[in-house]
Amino acid sequence: EVQLVESGGGLVQAGGSLRLSCAASGFTLDDYAIGWFRQAPGKEREGVSCIGSSDGRTYYADSAEGRFTISSDNAKNTVYLQMNSLKPEDTAVYYCTAHLVCGTYPPDYWGQGTQVTVSS
Repeated sequence: EVQLVESGGGLVQAGGSLRLSCAASGFTLDDYAIGWFRQAPGKEREGVSCIGSSDGRTYYADSAEGRFTISSDNAKNTVYLQMNSLKPEDTAVYYCTAHLVCGTYPPDYWGQGTQVTVSS
């Protein structure tokens, strides 16, 4: 059974940092690219970042570029999203996703989401 389990969300002050984790099971990171999406109340879902399965190439939305870093640990079958210099507008539910290729939508799999709240 394929599962994506996010963790690491929470409440942080503006300017702070959080690291989200996405633990994958039922497949390996060689099989799927892993992405992060987020959705804030009343807003459309937004792609944040993605890391390719074969080449590890990374992609970022303009809103994440320079502040967020996506990385993977194949031994742990886990992908991380390091988020620095957080802003109140980063507040959202963050979802881990699996894609055959970064940039394809909809994803093949979704995690359950983890809440990130940034206070001003």
